[in-house]
Formats: sequence, C-alpha cells, structure tokens
Amino acid sequence: MKKFKIEFKWAIIMSIIFLAWMTLEKQLGFHDTKLKWQMFFTMLIIFPNFLIYYLALRDKKKNYYNGVINWKQGFISGVVISFIMVLFSPITQFITHEFITPLYFENMISLSVESKRMTPEQAQNYFNLTAYIWQNISGGLSFGVVIGAIVAYIIQTKEPKKQ
Repeated sequence: MKKFKIEFKWAIIMSIIFLAWMTLEKQLGFHDTKLKWQMFFTMLIIFPNFLIYYLALRDKKKNYYNGVINWKQGFISGVVISFIMVLFSPITQFITHEFITPLYFENMISLSVESKRMTPEQAQNYFNLTAYIWQNISGGLSFGVVIGAIVAYIIQTKEPKKQ
C-alpha cells in the first residue's frame, strides 16, 4: 500500500474537489433554476481534474521516482488514482445527493418529463443514486485512464536527443 500512498492522497484531494464542485453547481443554481444548463457546466470539471492528475503524477515523479518517470509508470499511477476514485464514488455520490443537493434527482426527473425527453418511468430509472453511482464508476474509470495516459505522456522524462 505504501507504493500507492501518493495516488491515495490525490484521490482524496480529487474527491474533496468533486464535492466542492457539486456545492458550487448547487450554489450557482445548476441543480434547480438553471438545471437545463447543468450538463454543460458539469463538463467544465474536466479542467480542474486534468490539473489534479498533472499535479498527482508530477508528485509521483518527483517524490517516488526521484524525478525520472517513463510513460508506463505515469500511466499506471493515473489508473490507480482512477481506481481509488471509483472506490470512493459511492461515498461522494451519497454525500452529494443526500446533503449537498437532495432535490437534484427530483428536479432532473421533472425537467426530463416536462421536456418530453423521457417518460416518468425512464426518468426515475435514470435519475437515482444507484444509477449515478454506476455512471460515476464507469465514467470515472474511462476518464481516468484517458487523462492518465495524456498526463503520463506530458510528464514523462524526456530522453536527450542523440546527435
């Protein structure tokens, strides 16, 4: 476990930032009055997440690999962060939907039905805690793998060019 101490630390930081982002969304009205724009605003979390992955892999490079890291090592570190985040996902989703924004699902169901995008049954099946936990798990893993690969490429130690 000591091998992944840095990844664990950054997964905790990322979970805290996720909860802060959900709080920001709620406070800005994206979970009620501006609900139809919530999906677009939520996508903006990619920027802080990318930065966190960058800082995490830079931390791993500096403090675990002594300043020298290859793409594979960085990629594995990114995947581990994603996996740990997925393990935290049920907790962060529960906190989000029970404490930060308890009416979110109700509001999304109403909007989806009123806009005729879904039937009431479809909306209830889609907008609930269990469904969001599973969406967060699959999205978190796929997002984490892709971002981990990109950031690992960026932070890998470059070989000096031979002349």
